[in-house]
Amino acid sequence: MQPKEILKKYWAFDSFRPLQEEIIEAVLEGKDTLALLPTGGGKSLCFQVPTLCKEGICLVVSPLIALMKDQVKNLTNKGIRATAIYSGMHPKEIDRILDNCVHGKFDFLYLSPERLSTSIALERIKRMNVVLIAVDEAHCISQWGYDFRPAYLNIESIREVLPKTPVIALTATATKPVVADIQEKLSFRSTSKVFQKSYARDNLAYVVMHVEAKQQKMLDILQKVKGSAVVYVQNRRAARDSAWFLHHNGISADYYHAGRSGEIRAQVQDNWIENKVRVIVATNAFGMGIDKADVRCVIHLNLPDSLEAYFQEAGRAGRDGQKAYAVLLYNASDPLKLEELYQKTYPSLKEIKRTYQALGSYFQLAVGSGLGQTFDFNISDFVKTYQLEAYRAIQAVKILMKEQLIHLSESFFSPSSLQITASKETLYDYLLRNTKMETLLKVILRSYQGSFNHPVRIKEQQLANFLSIGKSDLVQMLSKLHRDQIIQYIPQKDSPQLSFLTERLPKDLIAIDQKRYLFLKKRHASRMRQSIAYAETIRCRSQLLLYYFDEKDAPRCGKCDVCQGRHDDFVRQEDFKKISKQIQQLLKKQPLGIHALVDSFPGSIQQKVIKIIQHLHDNNFILLNKDNDYLWKE
Repeated sequence: MQPKEILKKYWAFDSFRPLQEEIIEAVLEGKDTLALLPTGGGKSLCFQVPTLCKEGICLVVSPLIALMKDQVKNLTNKGIRATAIYSGMHPKEIDRILDNCVHGKFDFLYLSPERLSTSIALERIKRMNVVLIAVDEAHCISQWGYDFRPAYLNIESIREVLPKTPVIALTATATKPVVADIQEKLSFRSTSKVFQKSYARDNLAYVVMHVEAKQQKMLDILQKVKGSAVVYVQNRRAARDSAWFLHHNGISADYYHAGRSGEIRAQVQDNWIENKVRVIVATNAFGMGIDKADVRCVIHLNLPDSLEAYFQEAGRAGRDGQKAYAVLLYNASDPLKLEELYQKTYPSLKEIKRTYQALGSYFQLAVGSGLGQTFDFNISDFVKTYQLEAYRAIQAVKILMKEQLIHLSESFFSPSSLQITASKETLYDYLLRNTKMETLLKVILRSYQGSFNHPVRIKEQQLANFLSIGKSDLVQMLSKLHRDQIIQYIPQKDSPQLSFLTERLPKDLIAIDQKRYLFLKKRHASRMRQSIAYAETIRCRSQLLLYYFDEKDAPRCGKCDVCQGRHDDFVRQEDFKKISKQIQQLLKKQPLGIHALVDSFPGSIQQKVIKIIQHLHDNNFILLNKDNDYLWKE
């Protein structure tokens, strides 16, 4: 079938969005392709449609379990054969899925970059008819990307196994260094193509409001701007409290964060997508891969630590092309909070090594053991057991992930399942010796078709009610059947999964790449400053964001608070001219650091001076030298 026929058959669209058709043609021609499309630009179709035009399977490398499960569900609902492998699954289930892929029973296999590089996956992939490799969220491959995942660097090895198979890399946000890095790290061939759509969102108005009472302002905005909305907050408590505040002020709201069970998160998300709940208040755990077009407003109660993160989250508003708002609520304490968070984000190397040692002890791993093992990880219990400060311990775990010593998946919900593994003869003999299990096994055989052939999902409470026994009694019976090798019983999972990517190392052999650690720390600080500059600029906000993503000649948007003249005028025009002239005179004499420069002015106007310095720096009137001193640009 041709691409447009595929599009019509499965998605009921008559035509493609801008650039989609060109990207699909390049993929069908066998060219390595990089697709840079903004949030809501239809990236997934760019690898899904060309795959369905051919006979074979597409390997989709994706960083998040939730994202994989969401896309698999969407494809399956359309009658497209898709599956996923992620941490926490039983090895037998993984085996079954890989075998089915080898035998051509799926069109799409979603898996994480960590899973892709395992020997069991590589051996089976060699036997699959792979027509395309799709690398989603491809910015993760670059240290310059805002969400660097070292395991993405291993994707290149799959090209040695499948040298003729084209690769398509996709991302919504990438600066020039990231674009170059993606192509290099994925070994793009000389015939490769890069397609980039402007990041400009003509229907989206960016607004920054300088306020102290953020909760009240959030309520005011949502009372004025009707329709579906997302409110982003910094932590779990703020998510719960803000949702409660909205609910008690007559606005339908619920909250979403990684600490809630997977089942509840899925229900909250579904209620919001179906407009049963108007506002979802969330941490940054929410949003990636969510396909909801009619979001009228995205509000940030806190300053994000990078413009990439802000652009992604804000871009979830107005994907239907209708007018929408991205609002940042900001006050003078926000930069201080961001700085405090930054300091906590980079624990000392000693703390990182201590956390690694504690992980080995927590899971009772001897030195030299643990390679490839995966465990349910209760981080609250872990930090309590070893008396660690929770936030710093989590950051240490993230750094250990970047060193590829461990991998921690996000929390996810996986329902219970069982499969009868004994032969019919063995089962018959077992029932003669264990009559107490007869009723349970007969109910399983009668109620769960196919349980002899593959794992089937079960609900313990429902099954226990049917048998008129307690749920705990049922679980004990299922566990005994599992131990007796009659069934394979996998209880529900609803916690993060921690995997050891190497054997446990002794204390003196734990090596942390200090150069990379310091690079990431410095990069974080730079992005934090750019985020603050966005909140405090008096330049068109859309123009500033687009400039950050290398669109140097973007016009003023005419819609943001600056263009509309509604931004908070902290610095009057006459003050701006007077103070900037004094800054010029001071810096022409000698370079000065920020503190020395600000202290050259009376305390009563120093806040204005800081804002003007930031504006002059943003617009290249002043520069920073290698000593972080400002100098006037001649």
